[in-house]
Amino acid sequence: MAHTFIMPEMILSGRDAVQQSMGYMPGPPEKALLLTSAHHVEYGHVEVITEVLEREGRTYCIYGQINQEPTDSMVEEVIRLYQEEQCSYFIALGGGSVIDVMKAAALLVSNPGSIADYAGKKKVSNPLPFMAAVPTTAGTGSEATQFTIITDTKRNIKMLIGMKELMPKLVLLMPELTYTVPREVTVSTGMDSLIHALEAFLSKKAQPMSDSFAVSAVKRIFQNLPIVYSDGADHAARNEMAFAALEAGIAFNNSSVTLIHGMSRPIGALFHIPHGLSNAMLLQECLYFMADSAPDRLAALSEAVHAAENGMSEKEKVEAFLKKISALCGFCAIPTLEEYGVGREEFMRQADKMAEDALASGSPQNLRKNIEKKDIISIYQKLWQK
Repeated sequence: MAHTFIMPEMILSGRDAVQQSMGYMPGPPEKALLLTSAHHVEYGHVEVITEVLEREGRTYCIYGQINQEPTDSMVEEVIRLYQEEQCSYFIALGGGSVIDVMKAAALLVSNPGSIADYAGKKKVSNPLPFMAAVPTTAGTGSEATQFTIITDTKRNIKMLIGMKELMPKLVLLMPELTYTVPREVTVSTGMDSLIHALEAFLSKKAQPMSDSFAVSAVKRIFQNLPIVYSDGADHAARNEMAFAALEAGIAFNNSSVTLIHGMSRPIGALFHIPHGLSNAMLLQECLYFMADSAPDRLAALSEAVHAAENGMSEKEKVEAFLKKISALCGFCAIPTLEEYGVGREEFMRQADKMAEDALASGSPQNLRKNIEKKDIISIYQKLWQK
């Protein structure tokens, strides 16, 4: 069976990237809707884009209210503005939430129905408008994927929607936009990137090219996440994390995520924990469960991050890697559910629904071993046995 490998049509990075991007975006008289957060408006980060748009005679309007993880109602607000302002393409400057809203809105301005109608669909009838992504966290990797995650506020679930049409046409990788990201966001998004890369490598859908991006991302993150956690002003490490997030996004876009993401989405939907952080809370217990499904791959990762020592058996290499993961989580002060303020009784009351929602997402089925609802509930229970 042939492998398909998908990534953005154009990635621009480095000096003059914004100026050069004008050659790839729709020209006048087309109008852009620039999506961002209040933070990026307040601190003038959007001016990185708007100054060049104005200099080039481009018209635009700004929606700067994407301040939390994306919901269907947020997407509907963006669509209304897009139509009222007669816009014809999108630019997203922000983290994964901003980019995910852009994708969902782009889908619906050219196709009928609500965003919930597209959960599980693989293609659409009408082409989407042009999308440019400018990530400001290192990060979700959404700039390099064909997926968007939107909360259905009526059913209180996070919907994973994936189709190649959701891939942004243009990515502007500007690590300098991540320099002022606070520590808690740096950790959450950095762990999210690590888990994207890990799951991409361990997925049964992995392929040689996704493996290359995944291993490179894992190495970069192990080397640089502790540095940016300790010193957010280390620009060299920030740059490496930005490239790692992109690599991890490309990797899981082509081989998918697995158990951790499947179990994380219900936690985020019900208990409003940031996505990367809920992933990190699950990381160790899920890896223990997954370890026997791909010991050779975990051993290879152990070697890649210098956890393994000469003469170790495969099993010892896996154990060394799991210890290194544990040490990283400890160093970055990943909280438990209890430390975050989640009540054990309410969490366990929701465990059955969360397990069903996790399986319904399809992600756990990408493991190289069978998994059942009872296994997922057992892992949820172990989160309280620390």
